[in-house]
Amino acid sequence: MSSVKRALISVSDKEGLTDFASALADRGVELVSTGGTARLLGEAGIPVTEVSAVTGFPEIMDGRVKTLHPKIHGGLLGRRGTDDAVMAEHGIEPIDILVVNLYPFRETVARPGCTLEDAVENVDIGGPAMVRAAAKNHESVAVVVDPSDYAVVLAALGEHGGSLPQGLRRRLAAKAFRHTAAYDAAISEYLLGQPDYRGEDAFPERLPLSFEKRDDLRYGENPHQSAAFYVEGAGTGIGGAEQIQGKALSYNNIADADAALECVRQFDAPACVIVKHANPCGVAVAEDARAAYERAYSTDPTSAFGGIIAFNGPIDADTARAIIDRQFVEVLVVTAMSPGASEALSEKKNLRVLVTGPMDRNRPGGHDLKKVGGGLLVQGRDDAMVDASELKVVTRRMPSEAEIADLLFAWKVAKFVKSNAIVFARDRMTIGVGAGQMSRVYSTRIAAIKAADADLELGGSAMASDAFFPFRDGIDAGAEHGIRSIIQPGGSVRDEEVIAAADEHDIAMVFTGMRHFRH
Repeated sequence: MSSVKRALISVSDKEGLTDFASALADRGVELVSTGGTARLLGEAGIPVTEVSAVTGFPEIMDGRVKTLHPKIHGGLLGRRGTDDAVMAEHGIEPIDILVVNLYPFRETVARPGCTLEDAVENVDIGGPAMVRAAAKNHESVAVVVDPSDYAVVLAALGEHGGSLPQGLRRRLAAKAFRHTAAYDAAISEYLLGQPDYRGEDAFPERLPLSFEKRDDLRYGENPHQSAAFYVEGAGTGIGGAEQIQGKALSYNNIADADAALECVRQFDAPACVIVKHANPCGVAVAEDARAAYERAYSTDPTSAFGGIIAFNGPIDADTARAIIDRQFVEVLVVTAMSPGASEALSEKKNLRVLVTGPMDRNRPGGHDLKKVGGGLLVQGRDDAMVDASELKVVTRRMPSEAEIADLLFAWKVAKFVKSNAIVFARDRMTIGVGAGQMSRVYSTRIAAIKAADADLELGGSAMASDAFFPFRDGIDAGAEHGIRSIIQPGGSVRDEEVIAAADEHDIAMVFTGMRHFRH
């Protein structure tokens, strides 16, 4: 291993840079730098040589061209012991460490009001070129793209007499290629969102994906599975929530919290959703968060134990106290909370509390991803929803205004219940939920059992089915429990038979023309 003599530094993220550069300079490493980075080092009293002094060529085009030069790339790509003669012939000095991170593209496009011109100007060209060159030549050059690695590099220099071991250079090179791959993916993803760049195909021939690891998890769905949590970009939804107290989140905690958050954000009025094993077991809308929680809990107190609770607004001390005095909660998701609520919740040290900030009910579309053996399923998000004007009444009896309100409430909940899904609701509160059964009739029976166990009256309730009824037996099963209105997509070859069954039971039924399978 040869000792490190020369480093090129050009960074956007300047966290910890002056300490790192100063430590390198103290070891006798010559520092070469560009623009703002060189100014920062100079102002800190750290000896530094401008890139233009090395290349003999000034930065031009507002800094667009500064490092794209043979004396830079030759210093990065030159193979020690192979290219020494040609490097000497052209006056190219080797570069032993490259410290580069790229223009903040994701941060730029995430800013409100960012224009296409702003985005394009923040596409780094010279940085990725240097990173890839150094990573290619990692047998001789160490490339550092993450400030968290500064301490690792300094420690290695100290342990190895001013040199860097091959194993570290290889790990840094692999990380550098991931860095540039994620950067290119972010640019491609942004451009795919621009109509003039996307073309006619909603699904491109190659799908660039870029996720950043937020946490290593203790394990996955089961203790024998390893796991980690990655977020997309700056993080939205559950990926953008801040954990303010409690134990570390588990794989199942995150999955269930996501299901609860996505369901509760469907409602405008104060709402509470309680989720257990990825299914809503209680959902309610009320005049305030406390009342919404009380009603959601009453749907299924048994399943609520150890569940995930989500609100679409802030909670106060009274609501927080009602929750922790009554039940064990794994995760609580809120948009904000009062100081009194924070104080009350802090009594439960292990309770995980996530704060999302203001609820975004108009989230832009995107992709849902599901990994399968040897491939990836990609679809648009199921953000569609019907309103009262889009419902088609297919029975003799018309639903009342109150029934329509309950039908639409039940329909929103059914969208987040695993198929086959049946939801009973009344007065904008779930009465019973049947989830994940192979037969829709069995989902209906389970929903009725849940209602009976919670001592809730089913008579007069609305029933929602996430997909059409293939036979009349589902209607008959609902009628046995006093269901008075039904919402379903329609579209079965036996729709006439199903409608006739509803008419026989004097049930009002509406079709949505839209299915909400959830697997």
